[in-house]
Amino acid sequence: MERRVGTISRGIRAPIFRQGDDVITIVTNSVLEAAHADGFELRDRDVVAVTEAVIARTQGNYATVDQIAADVKAKFGDDSVGVIFPILSRNRFAMCLKGIARGSKKIVLMLSYPADEVGNHLVDLDLLDEKGVNPWVDVLTEARFRELFGYNKHTFTGVDYISYYKELIEAENCEAEVILANDCRAILDYTKSVLHCDIHSRTRTQRLLKQAGATKVFGLAHILKTSVEGSGFNEDYGLLGSNKATEESVKLFPRDCKVVAEGISRRILEKTGKHVEAMIYGDGAFKDPVGKIWELADPVVSPGYTEGLEGQPNEVKLKYLADNEFPDLEGDALKAAISDYIRKKEADMVGNMASQGTTPRRLTDLIGSLCDLTSGSGDKGTPIVLVQGYFDNYIS
Repeated sequence: MERRVGTISRGIRAPIFRQGDDVITIVTNSVLEAAHADGFELRDRDVVAVTEAVIARTQGNYATVDQIAADVKAKFGDDSVGVIFPILSRNRFAMCLKGIARGSKKIVLMLSYPADEVGNHLVDLDLLDEKGVNPWVDVLTEARFRELFGYNKHTFTGVDYISYYKELIEAENCEAEVILANDCRAILDYTKSVLHCDIHSRTRTQRLLKQAGATKVFGLAHILKTSVEGSGFNEDYGLLGSNKATEESVKLFPRDCKVVAEGISRRILEKTGKHVEAMIYGDGAFKDPVGKIWELADPVVSPGYTEGLEGQPNEVKLKYLADNEFPDLEGDALKAAISDYIRKKEADMVGNMASQGTTPRRLTDLIGSLCDLTSGSGDKGTPIVLVQGYFDNYIS
């Protein structure tokens, strides 16, 4: 009988994970118990996805503000530190900044404008035009920014991030100066010691700073790259991908995620005989049309996944086929023609007109974004997501 349902994304409820828990066993059991309770079966190439927070919690991958401060102090000493391009987030950056300030004597905080890297706005772009400000070249002091634009609160959080970050720094007995600019090299007029906090542009930022004469250049990825005073760490991403845990600690991005994903896949194979894919996911990659936030505040959507999730979709656009290849067909004849086309499609559709309009993104980014939207970030209690039918097509 022909299947009438395509992709299904299910949030799977699970116990609250704690440090030291056997995440592979708990995830496997949660999925199998959900299948039994709701009357569905696992299939080959289903995807079991687990939020990165679960992995970090079970690993105990945490660090205190004091441990962040110790690493910053070891790297910069008593230098004035240019802290540039942080995202505007109480959850993502406030505790990091608290630690940076605790380990420093003076911070020159350089914010990008009109928005941060992931789309949190300090000021509307149209206002820059109205005031004759060119964000690509103009460097604004805090006083000049206030003179031009006043005090602006974030659309969703209601926070004035210039005031919030400055007060946070000063509360750590650290001198604070705020400027706004979009050329990373502007900070070198204030200090040659720079901690750049951008996520996806970090490699370019570091290269430009070094070429321009910065004497000390580190990124958030270099802070807590190894354990400091017994802290958690991440050898690949450091503080990138971290979240606030308490007022004095952060949860770091998890380690060894590929090992965990492969372990989940193997365990489900042992229990069911089904070859499922597995992945760890963080923030999805999509843009909010109202708040203009481009969600991805993690360094990657998926820090670890099984081999079958490598690559991009290889799909054709059904409406293109209907309008261009088979415009004179309809009904069963059209269905048969399209089905035959799909069966015979090229192994790599890149550049083929029949694939135009399909989503040219990596599978892990697409599926991870679906999982992030499914699980949410609040109290749904579904840190595991089961995606079924993702690799099906019209003829499945």
